[in-house]
Amino acid sequence: MSIPSGHFTSESVTEGHPDKLADRISDQILDRCLAQDSDARVACETLVSRDLVVIAGEFAGKVDVDVADTAREAIRAIGYTRPGEGFAADTVEIQTRIQQQSGDIAQGVDLGGAGDQGLMFGYACDETPEYLPLPISLAHRLARRLAEVRTTGLLPWVRPDGKTQVTVRYANGVPQAVTAVVVSTQHEDHVRQADLQEAIRAEVIARVVPAKLLDDQARFHINPTGRFVAGGPAADTGLTGRKIIVDTYGGAAPHGGGAFSGKDPSKQDRSAAYMARHIAVSLVAAGLARRAQIQLAYAIGVAEPISVLVQTFGTSLRPEVELEQIVRRSFDLTPRGIVATLDLRRPIYALTSAYGHFGRPETAFSWERPRELLQ
Repeated sequence: MSIPSGHFTSESVTEGHPDKLADRISDQILDRCLAQDSDARVACETLVSRDLVVIAGEFAGKVDVDVADTAREAIRAIGYTRPGEGFAADTVEIQTRIQQQSGDIAQGVDLGGAGDQGLMFGYACDETPEYLPLPISLAHRLARRLAEVRTTGLLPWVRPDGKTQVTVRYANGVPQAVTAVVVSTQHEDHVRQADLQEAIRAEVIARVVPAKLLDDQARFHINPTGRFVAGGPAADTGLTGRKIIVDTYGGAAPHGGGAFSGKDPSKQDRSAAYMARHIAVSLVAAGLARRAQIQLAYAIGVAEPISVLVQTFGTSLRPEVELEQIVRRSFDLTPRGIVATLDLRRPIYALTSAYGHFGRPETAFSWERPRELLQ
């Protein structure tokens, strides 16, 4: 993506948002399976609603995971522990439907081929130190800060569900100023809206968005609908994989359509998207482009990608076809090569379930570390 001029907006959500809670449950189950068998195959989907969790999927490997207990642990860790609110770890009903992975799918993966057809995108830019566009970077940081003021007790009336949104004005492809910030947080009933808005402005927005980035006429919308006491799965159904734009680049780059959470790295929806990001970061970090977008495409049962596309939106001095050749020389793009390069058979995925899969400093996020290119 390159915006010559205009306004661009991205959103994020907290770990207690119903869709993100569903992602957390699916990824925590995946981690438990990988801890028992690093070669396990897992496809796990979760639905959360008032007093109900439904978990369905396909497993293969030497695994014996208490799915319901793992789900309760995830719910408890995020902060849904009060039965009176309509959804709590110890009282929620949990239904499970787990079966063995189809042998028809397994036969292609067993031979080193892709587990499915599909296309995946990766993106990186030099707008921020973490190689993310500024709007999604700030939106994630605001969402993290909402969780921080809640879990540390700084603002003890903040509850787990919340959403953030940031609008940035661009000129000639360069961020100029933040023109709007939206923060909506679930809260306890006793808090006055005026007090809530003042506290969120001071302890969340001001701690994340540098004053020098704010437009003189910047607008702030804090809980714009007013009361937000009923939240989380008690108020809204959540599903695994329904926040794929939050998970990636905030709308600044295309998405292949496949969600990440609950899928082991034999699924290219996840692993190839991580590799595409790894490639894009490596190109930008090497100074070969200020913006890089990578598309990879696969056919089920076929190891090598059927296409590789590099786009730099006019920010590279080298032809894009030459950059594609550098990519093919520098990276093993087969499913097995991706898993080995990024060391993806570790139980690291619960960490990815909120605040984005990219732009993260944690050491587990191997795809964020640039690779030396074979030029």
